Amino acid sequence: MSRAAPALTACHDCDLLLRLPAAGRERAGVCCPRCGAILYEQGEETQSSACALLLAGVAVFIIANCYPVLALEIAGNRNAATLWQTALALQAQGMPEVALLVLFTGIVMPALEILSMLYLQLPLLLGIQPAGFAVMMRLYRLARPWCMVEVFLLGVLVSLVKLVHLASVHPGIGLWAFFALIMLMAASAARFRPHQLWERHQACATA
Repeated sequence: MSRAAPALTACHDCDLLLRLPAAGRERAGVCCPRCGAILYEQGEETQSSACALLLAGVAVFIIANCYPVLALEIAGNRNAATLWQTALALQAQGMPEVALLVLFTGIVMPALEILSMLYLQLPLLLGIQPAGFAVMMRLYRLARPWCMVEVFLLGVLVSLVKLVHLASVHPGIGLWAFFALIMLMAASAARFRPHQLWERHQACATA
């Protein structure tokens, strides 16, 4: 992909072939003239800030899964559980499908999304061409729709409202860490520019 000549791209909605603007502009945006889909958007955010957010997301994700999400206190008995322990408890109570769903959407897919974005961006920031770039890009696209941390937190909030009349409910460190994780993942996704990563990957390959 040359910087001298505009690159070609196909609209992901209607397959119209268009030319992208020349790289290096401070801010540019291209929408498909036929269907209006956003094809190219280059912001002022740097790749280093995106990697910093992802590294912070990894740290917060570890905290969210190592500390209890909620603590229930009934008649002097206090019980607290992490998200992993919750999935194990659901499995022990004869609900393996629900346990697998919690494990898949609350732990596996968020971890896969964060690590795939970090793998795609951090080596390119250091000037290294990551192996299996195309495969990891597809894996990120596959994992993103299944990352449902927001849905999990919504379920927790509904449970808090229903349990507050039956027991003393104390939000744990893991719950606050999940809130921070949502913010960090949203900020990281907003700075994720696949077209810029492909350009950097192509530059590393030809260097």
